[in-house]
Amino acid sequence: MDEGILLCDVTAGVARLVMNRPAKLNALSDAMLAALKTHLAALGGRSDVQVIILAGAGKAFCAGHDLAEMQAGRANPDKGAAYFADLFTRCGEVMQMIPALPQPVIAEVHGIATAAGCQLVASCDMAVAAEGTRFGVNGVNIGLFCSTPMVALTRNIPRKMAFEMLTTGQFIDAARAESLGLVNRVVAQDALEAETMALAQIVAGKLSGAVRIGKQAFYKQDSLGLAEAYAYTGEVMVENMLWRDTNEGISAFLEKRKPDWAQ
Repeated sequence: MDEGILLCDVTAGVARLVMNRPAKLNALSDAMLAALKTHLAALGGRSDVQVIILAGAGKAFCAGHDLAEMQAGRANPDKGAAYFADLFTRCGEVMQMIPALPQPVIAEVHGIATAAGCQLVASCDMAVAAEGTRFGVNGVNIGLFCSTPMVALTRNIPRKMAFEMLTTGQFIDAARAESLGLVNRVVAQDALEAETMALAQIVAGKLSGAVRIGKQAFYKQDSLGLAEAYAYTGEVMVENMLWRDTNEGISAFLEKRKPDWAQ
């Protein structure tokens, strides 16, 4: 595993990225955002990586933006508005990279996931949370409405609940997050890493090309009208159906044997 602000380990088709800034609750500093962008881009281009897990070291998953660093930017007369515009643009680029990656990305969440940290969870394709984890978009408590985290949050949970979280700054627990659809499952704290890896390995065991084309189609069809979505996904199904490995998968199912996939 690499040493640094972001640790990366690849095992059996699963890449595990660990934000490694525990003293700052893995806050999304300029350096952390840059590291996430670099590592995600690199992993996205690797054919041997089928699934990516995103986790945090220490007591928390991610506490959002680095407020001390932001205040330093405010105090610098050479930065000001331009610095903040650039910061939120860079953060948004990282959040948008995650659904655009060919591989599914699973958030492994514990402790807290607040503000941009909650945004990070909401941006991932799936999420597994430890019991006791708390989620919040609590910027309003310090006078900063979580407008950019709101984008991902409102695409995950019902609007009225998202609005309540954004305007009250109150946290929800892992069970509530699961019931709202922010996370897929809640597990015991001591089983978090193993349960997340188990989910990743299930996905990694599928035909990688099918998962990749399916993930791309999943997000694209969601932005289309009903008729357009069916037309588009029909084209995707035709392309997928004509693959050699898909033919082998169907034949293997009918013949009651394991498929001999080239991928």
